[in-house]
Amino acid sequence: MERSERMSDVFASQVFSEDVMRERLPKEVYRSLLDTIANGKELDRGIADVVAGAMKDWAIEHGATHYTHWFQPLTGITAEKHDAFLSPVGHGKAIMEFSGKELIKGEPDASSFPSGGLRATFEARGYTAWDPASYAFIRDGSLYIPTAFCSYTGEALDSKTPLLRSMAAISREAVRLLGILGDSSTSRIIPTVGAEQEYFLIDEKDFKARRDLFYCGRTLFGAPAVKGQEMDDHYFGSLPTRVSAFMHELDIELWRLGISAKTKHNEAAPSQHELAPIFCTANIATDNNLLTMECMKKLAPKYGMACILSEKPFAGVNGSGKHNNWSLTTDLGENLLKPGKTPGENKKFLLFLAAVIKAVDEYQDLLRISCATAGNDCRLGGGEAPPSIISVYLGDDLGSIVDSIIEGSSIESRKKKYMSLGVSSMPSIRQDTTDRNRTSPFAFTGNKFEFRMVGASQNIALANTVINTAVAGSLKDFSDRLESAEDLDGAIDALLSSTFRAHRRILFSGNSYSPEWEREAKERGLSNLKASPDAYERFTDEKNVSLLERFGVMSETEIHSRREIFFENYRKTKNIEARTMLEMTMRDFIPAVSKYICKLCESLDARRRALPGAQGLCEADLAERLSSLLDKTYAAHNELSRLVNAAMKKSDEDASFYYKNTVIPRMDALRGLVDEMETLTAREYWPVPTYGDITFKI
Repeated sequence: MERSERMSDVFASQVFSEDVMRERLPKEVYRSLLDTIANGKELDRGIADVVAGAMKDWAIEHGATHYTHWFQPLTGITAEKHDAFLSPVGHGKAIMEFSGKELIKGEPDASSFPSGGLRATFEARGYTAWDPASYAFIRDGSLYIPTAFCSYTGEALDSKTPLLRSMAAISREAVRLLGILGDSSTSRIIPTVGAEQEYFLIDEKDFKARRDLFYCGRTLFGAPAVKGQEMDDHYFGSLPTRVSAFMHELDIELWRLGISAKTKHNEAAPSQHELAPIFCTANIATDNNLLTMECMKKLAPKYGMACILSEKPFAGVNGSGKHNNWSLTTDLGENLLKPGKTPGENKKFLLFLAAVIKAVDEYQDLLRISCATAGNDCRLGGGEAPPSIISVYLGDDLGSIVDSIIEGSSIESRKKKYMSLGVSSMPSIRQDTTDRNRTSPFAFTGNKFEFRMVGASQNIALANTVINTAVAGSLKDFSDRLESAEDLDGAIDALLSSTFRAHRRILFSGNSYSPEWEREAKERGLSNLKASPDAYERFTDEKNVSLLERFGVMSETEIHSRREIFFENYRKTKNIEARTMLEMTMRDFIPAVSKYICKLCESLDARRRALPGAQGLCEADLAERLSSLLDKTYAAHNELSRLVNAAMKKSDEDASFYYKNTVIPRMDALRGLVDEMETLTAREYWPVPTYGDITFKI
């Protein structure tokens, strides 16, 4: 951003935004398109050519030469194929063209994208369909058009389509319930999301020097550094110069793309940082978060760094998550999860609160599935990452109100508490009575719920699809019960009491890391799906299929296809990790340690010649210990190799459980041996950068 530029001029300058549409489209076309965007109405295909022409002219004026349908295949990341606006007309001439047909529909080769059996590999065609609700933007000389992605027969092959369907479902059910409560003005409900993004920045040379980081995004070996995060001196500390420069340019790039990057700071672990945006609709928030991750990865090398988005790149320190802040807002701007001045008497708020609690309890497994990956399994359960047991934290005030409703006692409105800082010149500060429990997976934070289980590298679409659909199910149940009530107030009171009582087991305010909670959760009947394969097999449970089908979010075929893809991705991820471990062990660690042992033996011979009869020489002890570890490492390598070969002969689902139960313990054992050798080997002989080298260099 040049000094002469203002932030307000930079923001969304590369976006075909509502302001740009208003300026460039005929009034009737603009109104029609806005109606499609604002109210979810079907696009009038008659205006497509006009919109496409205006979009093309605007893009070319901003330096674009190509366009691409930007979509979210079931790989967890985005995909794009770029076509030039150029169209030859003969005689060595060409014109710049872009039609409504090209805007609305694309046909990329889809043969290499996972489909979970939705189409045969030889059926390469997939179709992209323009999503008018997510603004087009310019990046790297191309016009990016956010799109859905489907098969020839119309099944969703992407993450965006089910999310859009779930948003329509929750809007429909929430509007219905509001109508029963006497609200005839609200016509649409929008799920809003703010996704906080955690990430690591390390020196690019260290990243390329370690095959585990380069291939897998996380270290598969590494002894703890002598200093980690125990001093808490990195958290919220001053930004290192290189990191500050990176963050500054990242902010500007995101602002140009209309992404409201708001907060940036150092996180708890060395070299870990966080970026948080302002809330927007769940659909756009998902697009924006994917863009944010792409921008981070592409920009970091400019500053000699690599951006790591995997959930647990370094053992022993905090992993990286993506706190998914979710709420519901009416088209009139009312946040339905914001308590009134007297929340105990605010029945509308309490109804929506009850709907969320009911949804989380009934679909714990779906929520766990929505953030189940091989990488996230390494993060969950410590270092401010929630455990695999889903629970809801409400805070003291709201928790006491819910207890009062369950018990039928009077609800007392608590006065706000203030904290005195003991300094006369400083004002009193109002005490926060909401979320103070950092171990909670699903916490109420004042006017929203924060789902903390989502992994840093994940697409947030599935998590929000599940939340939207599960809450839509609760709202429908509430409307069915209240619609014919003669005494509406009495019916609401009874509904709140019965709902909170029935789902009280999901509410927990204690330490979610404690062994006591794990035992108590089991007694309460809560699920504890610690490993991703255990979660995946629950995806096709009858109640989950029924929910997703009932609201048109996924068909049974689409659900089963995703289950296949879950297992396929898990198996492939663990296979790559295991093979990387085998390669690093045989080609890096065994030769390096063997070389060091030889050096120790040379030194031992020299000392024995200089000190005949000397006993207890350290070289002898070190050489003996390392020789023993080296032999054990070689044996562990061979055993792991045998198990990996056996896993490759199994189906994706069987292989996933085989990796979980059999292979991963052997991977952990091999790592333990190599890490111990690292602590005994001279630094100059160790073949890869260590944790201490990596995490404190930036």
